[in-house]
Amino acid sequence: MSAYAEHSSGIGSVEKIDPEKAALAAGALHLADFDDPNINKEEAITGVLEDDSPYPEVRSAVSNTDDMSIPVNTCRAWVMGFFWVIIIPGMNQFFFFRYPSVNITGMVAQLLSFPMGRLWAAVVPNVSVFGVRLNPGPFTIKEHVLITIMATVGWQSAYATDIVAVQRVFYGQTFNFSYQWMLVMSTQLIGFSLGGIMRRFLVLPPSMIWPTNLVTCALFNTLHAQKYAGIGNHGGVSRERFFVYVFCSGCAWYFVPGYLFQALSYFTWVCWIAPDNVVVNQLFGYESGLGMSMITFDWAQITYVVNPLATPWWSEANVLVGFVTFFWILTPILYYTNTWYSKFLPIMSRTSYDNTGATYNVTKILGTDGTLNVTAYEAYSPLFLSTTFAVSYGLSFASITATITHAILFFRKQIWAQSRRSIDEQPDIHARLMARYRQVPEWWYLIIFVIMFVFGVIVIEVWPTQFPVWGFILALIIAFFYIIPIGMIQAITNQQVGLNVITELIVGYAIPGRPLAMMLFKAGRTWGYITMAQALQFAQDFKLGHYMKIPPRTMFFAQVSAAAIAGTVQLSVQAWMFTNIVDICSTTQRDGFVCPNTQVFGTASIIWGVIGPQRQFSPDQMYSGLLWFFLIGALCPFAAWLISLKWPNSIIRYINFPVIFTGTSYIPPATAVNYVPWTIVGFIFQYVIRRRHFSWWTKYNYVLAAGLDSGLAVSIILIFFCLQYPRNGSIGANNVTKWWGNNVFLNTADGKAMSYYTI
Repeated sequence: MSAYAEHSSGIGSVEKIDPEKAALAAGALHLADFDDPNINKEEAITGVLEDDSPYPEVRSAVSNTDDMSIPVNTCRAWVMGFFWVIIIPGMNQFFFFRYPSVNITGMVAQLLSFPMGRLWAAVVPNVSVFGVRLNPGPFTIKEHVLITIMATVGWQSAYATDIVAVQRVFYGQTFNFSYQWMLVMSTQLIGFSLGGIMRRFLVLPPSMIWPTNLVTCALFNTLHAQKYAGIGNHGGVSRERFFVYVFCSGCAWYFVPGYLFQALSYFTWVCWIAPDNVVVNQLFGYESGLGMSMITFDWAQITYVVNPLATPWWSEANVLVGFVTFFWILTPILYYTNTWYSKFLPIMSRTSYDNTGATYNVTKILGTDGTLNVTAYEAYSPLFLSTTFAVSYGLSFASITATITHAILFFRKQIWAQSRRSIDEQPDIHARLMARYRQVPEWWYLIIFVIMFVFGVIVIEVWPTQFPVWGFILALIIAFFYIIPIGMIQAITNQQVGLNVITELIVGYAIPGRPLAMMLFKAGRTWGYITMAQALQFAQDFKLGHYMKIPPRTMFFAQVSAAAIAGTVQLSVQAWMFTNIVDICSTTQRDGFVCPNTQVFGTASIIWGVIGPQRQFSPDQMYSGLLWFFLIGALCPFAAWLISLKWPNSIIRYINFPVIFTGTSYIPPATAVNYVPWTIVGFIFQYVIRRRHFSWWTKYNYVLAAGLDSGLAVSIILIFFCLQYPRNGSIGANNVTKWWGNNVFLNTADGKAMSYYTI
């Protein structure tokens, strides 16, 4: 820390700072080439004068100092990192095909690596093998960060593995391991290469704060008892003790709404009063209703979308505006006017239906070769969607065009400036500290891209995928075109715009009747959306390394090796399961390996790859009116931009139409329970407490978020392995699962997903 930073670290507000220094700082303040809603001029001046980040969120979670002598590239870090790279992806892939399931997240590795590292430092001999020290001394925070990044690279099941499963289950295709491995590597590492190439736009600028990383940084600094100026001078218990209190309380509490009293999770108290009133249940229910009950006591529900304590309030407010406008106002209007015959269906559902109100049976419309039987389709039924499902498609259309318009109008100067700016020129203490390390040349990422592109072409051409190479190239162009605007929006707002629907439309029109080609192209899984999603995930990890001062070249090798090993482990586990588990993916599989995600994905491949969007959205088709959302999405940011020119300091600077349109993109499968309480919690902590008790918020907010998330993650694992997995889930089957508190919310019109009309 600079001498001046030490002197001024206790300064609590700009008013206490020398006016001349504040004026100089204000004159030198140039943080973003766009009107950043996250920036407050006075708070930014305080940060600049303290030689710290201009964003108080970053200051509270990230240290503004770095010790380059701290060990990071150690034998201990690599061994522990590879341990988690094998264990977590392997376990998650195993349970991916089971219902109920559990996910071992990267946060679990982050928590358990801390005592493991301390134990290693205490018991492993301090000897060298081939010049490599087995015990480099005390377990360091940088080793811990590197291990966690490796663990998080592959903790989720690679989307391409689901393609392999669908091919086997739905279409009887079992291509060899070379096809599977190159498919997985290509989809995972093309995203990595794009994320690396886009670092100058998405990682280096201080305005790209990536809010979710701040929770992770706060947890690292808390576990390792790091002290730095940004924590502030608030009294009370230490952050370490506060974390322990929250973690233990959160872990213990989740046993109540997560197992013992699940009605506290789906707290639809209005529906309990009138369980058979369909309209009341549709308006106030959480299972299939619009969620006007507004309360839950389950942190898993509140944080399902993203942690509200890590998301800026203005971003949460945009999501709330979108939710209220489109799901509390527009959806009831469409539903109760029977638009799209909607009153014959539940108002909110993640399922598609036929003309009898039953779940759509895709097997009735398939020919023997797995393509559409037009005669059977016309004899059976068109596809019907619930009102919320249809509206969510419209919002996806709007978000695609709104993102491009918003980027052109608001981000063009920032994008152009960053394309010419090196890491040394970034107006940020963290970039200056990272500039001391050897950077990764961009040609390294280009080599990865070229190799993985070749893998993709081989997969397409050698095996009968029915997918043309030009479709592969088009999918990559779409991902490349959107990565910067979508990445900037996510880095600023903590909300990601999805490409799944637009790629479904494109492949459905361009390559109709080819379900495997659709799966390879479409946003839901592979080269269309997953390339962009992987790129943004790696960019977020790059920013975490940026904040925690991990050498870039060490990060590069850790991420590439972790991605390759994790993908290989997942494929190996999956191959073993399909070979050794009897009746896997059968609805009657005795151990619960019914493959719920594979069934959903396979059904979607038929709906979009076989039926195709032309029978849903083309002119004169039932849902063609939703195409107007493309125009609405393109025009709304333009209107906001014009207003901002006239009144630049008004509330318009906080209105972000891509976030308004895409903030509710998790609906379905998310429901109102995941949004309404989320915004309430966000308002309390990110607006009220942040404004009125800023010193408390600075010290504890992100530690609170980390403690709640950590406690939840551990509690879910304990419940699953102690109470649900043993004895095929029969523990508590005759008492706990049958009592009123675990059934009252299901014995309502909301829990039964009842429609207004019946057929």
